[in-house]
Amino acid sequence: MKSNVGGIDKILRIVAGIAIIGWGAATQNWWGAVGIVPLATALINFCPLYPFLGISTCKKPSQAD
Repeated sequence: MKSNVGGIDKILRIVAGIAIIGWGAATQNWWGAVGIVPLATALINFCPLYPFLGISTCKKPSQAD
């Protein structure tokens, strides 16, 4: 699996994930769990949708075994 999330994209995903989770906790709404998706994709440096769209925000994709 090649890394395809890098730099600014990763930071934005972390911030968005934490914000969505925080909103869900503050409003006691289960939709806050959706914040796990951008947070997880940032932490593993891989977005499963990007290969289908032909996108990579990494300057130099690396091979993770």
